[in-house]
Amino acid sequence: MDLNSLLTYAREHNASDLHLACGYPPIVRIGGVMQKLNVSQLTTEDIEKIFFSIANEQQAEIFKQDLELDFAIESNKFRYRSNIYSTINGPSIAIRVISDKIKNLQELMVPAVVERFTKIKKGLVVVTGATGSGKSTTLAAMIEHINTQYSKHIITIEDPIEYKFTSNKCLINQREVGANTHSFAKALKSALRENPDIIMIGELRDLETIQLALTAAETGHLVFGTLHTSSAAKTIDRIVDVFPTNDKPMIRTMLASSLEGIISQALLPKPNGNERVAAYEVLIANSAIRNLIRENKLYQVSSLMQIGSKQGMVLMDQSINALYSKGMISEEVAKDYAAQLNNKEEQPKTSENLASPFTYQDNEF
Repeated sequence: MDLNSLLTYAREHNASDLHLACGYPPIVRIGGVMQKLNVSQLTTEDIEKIFFSIANEQQAEIFKQDLELDFAIESNKFRYRSNIYSTINGPSIAIRVISDKIKNLQELMVPAVVERFTKIKKGLVVVTGATGSGKSTTLAAMIEHINTQYSKHIITIEDPIEYKFTSNKCLINQREVGANTHSFAKALKSALRENPDIIMIGELRDLETIQLALTAAETGHLVFGTLHTSSAAKTIDRIVDVFPTNDKPMIRTMLASSLEGIISQALLPKPNGNERVAAYEVLIANSAIRNLIRENKLYQVSSLMQIGSKQGMVLMDQSINALYSKGMISEEVAKDYAAQLNNKEEQPKTSENLASPFTYQDNEF
């Protein structure tokens, strides 16, 4: 089966993902919904043939040893983020379609306060959300904004590299785990000696990486990273919870001093079923938020974020309520994603503080 044809089909039909699994026909995800293609089922031989046609010897050996592998592929000048993994039925491949264009912040229509995070000189900014929520797209837009506005040295550490940047005003060096470095932690430790202004970490995935990121942020670098968390408070809790109990007070102090902001996002299906719209939660680490982190009073973060709406802070429920009020998502979707939702006839009190919601096509992730 021709992989290039499948990838072209996925891109042309605005699919976010392509799945190849033994015993099933190829499956695409469009508008968040999995759809089988009307072709023959894939065999183990089919998937192995596809994998070995796109993987190099090192990648093939890693998969043989680890039974799973993250890697990127290029087809017809387009990039795709891929993962092959072993199952009881044989190997399966999940392929994420990556946009061929890095959209800017204005095109994405993210909350205006997000641009503020591109102007600061040091600290930690975390972009969070579930897999496929647009974290990479938002992060790429922020890096590209810096690239067009300021003269900086940016180092990215990714697994794998998704968006390729072209140095404009900035010098951008991209490193891929596996191909250019052995781990996030090793690359981050090395980056501290490579004179960067900005470090972008594809994923804050373990204790050592998080600790090094905090250290880098404290020592005068602007650090961007991602986590798979659903809210600002959970993001703070996740970062602290990675560490042993005896270290948590020190980490809270480090995080309180270095954190600058958290952008949590979720993609919600629009009523037409073919597009999705982003809802946001944005935390700005002001002095009150920093005190809550130090004192481990995260249960008060949401209340402070409501108070901080004039500074640009937004709660996820407020964003979802605004989308519902504007008819951009259905009541069923709103109830699924928001624990407390105002009645449709009630205009959200904070809607004037929200940036206009924007629509992502599924092939942007």
